[in-house]
Amino acid sequence: MDRGVSVSLWCEEAEDDQSQDQGQTKAPAQGHNMGSSQVRAAWDPTVSGHRVIQRLLHVEERYMPSIFYITLIQRDPEQREELTKWALEVCCDCGCDEAVFPLSVSLMDRFLSASLSLPASPYCLAAGCILIASKLTECDSVTADTLCAAAEYSFQPSNLREMERVILATLRWDTAAVTPQDFLPHFLASVEQRGAGDTGESEGEWLSTLRRHSDTLSTMCVCDSRFLGAPPSLVAAASLNCALRGLSNRGPSQLALMTEALAELCQTDLAVLQCYSEMIEYALRQRLRSGHQQGPMEKDEEVENERPGTPTDMREIDF
Repeated sequence: MDRGVSVSLWCEEAEDDQSQDQGQTKAPAQGHNMGSSQVRAAWDPTVSGHRVIQRLLHVEERYMPSIFYITLIQRDPEQREELTKWALEVCCDCGCDEAVFPLSVSLMDRFLSASLSLPASPYCLAAGCILIASKLTECDSVTADTLCAAAEYSFQPSNLREMERVILATLRWDTAAVTPQDFLPHFLASVEQRGAGDTGESEGEWLSTLRRHSDTLSTMCVCDSRFLGAPPSLVAAASLNCALRGLSNRGPSQLALMTEALAELCQTDLAVLQCYSEMIEYALRQRLRSGHQQGPMEKDEEVENERPGTPTDMREIDF
């Protein structure tokens, strides 16, 4: 090895699990190795910025479902929401990476948009999309046996593998779709540069909380068919905007500047971003009410007039 090589070129990798030896001795849960250590590269600022966002904005239109499919689903959204809720539960139970769920739903929507008909086993379709998304984004992907067990063996591994081939053939192997989670790190980097924190917490802790809340809200939008026709960039920007409102202690004028910056980043009108932010806040209030997470009934009117804060993680919302 050349000792003259700059250390800045070394990979600064970190292990999620501090005790690698313990992770190796534990048996995988439900066929998915959740206890094993995963090596991840540190965030590289050179792969962020305006150029990367522009590329994502250009590519995201390619992975949008058809207008006809969106119209049909929004008229009768119950079955899609049931499938997305099941997919979310499976991804959470298996400890999947946060990118698996939105990508699997994107694959499912694109498949249904192309075929306009549900297969004999809709849960087999959802499981096939999770399987493909997991293979694309994780080192240790979810196994077919785990997904069959999650569906109480309403289909067999052979059926799931056949469904996987059908999905890939229908989408012509173009499966690396753009999702809101692809935009969030780049939008957050811009927020960090503009110094939107100042909450009394350490900057790293505040950004981590902001990312977690934004992920929660964007996941809620993926489940909700009302946001089906929205570009991923708009969903990400509106989710981050709502999280900023709930977490930042800055004044209205400074929050308005951040909203304008997010609208500029995702190349949308400011009024459109504000409208989707209000839609997300309204959907959040609905989810919290349906999950009986609100206070007594007499506090409902007070809650209506307050700006809702974002929950800590996805488990606090009844999807």
